[in-house]
Amino acid sequence: MARLFVVRHGNTFDAGEVVTRVGGRTDLPLSSSGAAQAAKLAAHFAGTRFTAALASPLERTRATARAILGTRTDAPALLIRSFLREIDYGADENQPEAAVIARLGDAALKAWDDNGTVPPGWDVDPAAIRAGWTRLLAEIAALPEAANVLVVTSNGTARFLPGVVDAAPAGLDRKLKTGAWGEIDAVPGRSEILAWNLRP
Repeated sequence: MARLFVVRHGNTFDAGEVVTRVGGRTDLPLSSSGAAQAAKLAAHFAGTRFTAALASPLERTRATARAILGTRTDAPALLIRSFLREIDYGADENQPEAAVIARLGDAALKAWDDNGTVPPGWDVDPAAIRAGWTRLLAEIAALPEAANVLVVTSNGTARFLPGVVDAAPAGLDRKLKTGAWGEIDAVPGRSEILAWNLRP
């Protein structure tokens, strides 16, 4: 069976900086701590041969993917898939969390965290993101046995993947932490999350 490794990019803020909701309209690079996370991911995956590698168009995902792929001479070319781009936080783009909570309220953010219910004012198409993941899982399932596929994306997009797999651990937290990954096995007609939110 083929295996998908879905990785969230490294940090875009360092300790002491004001953290904001950075969406698909803001193309921040990795911060110094994010580059360190990417280096740890690269060391962890150095022994993994990837058949294919995909990332979003954003620099933070491409830089994380390049770090991981850069450890091997047999790494595949990095392909860009637009559906992997981070979501658009609308009026909350680049706003600190306190301002986002003040505008939306805790209940709206909890609904987003728990089940992907899009808060008012955010520009998100859950059906399109789920369809992108479904297509990708089908493509991966059709690959030769023992193929490994790397995907680097953002939390807002990654959180929709558990909703389209056939089997997932009970009580799975949809949020994928920065510098963390999940592992999904895929065979024709069936996919299963084996692990989620792993960090090196």
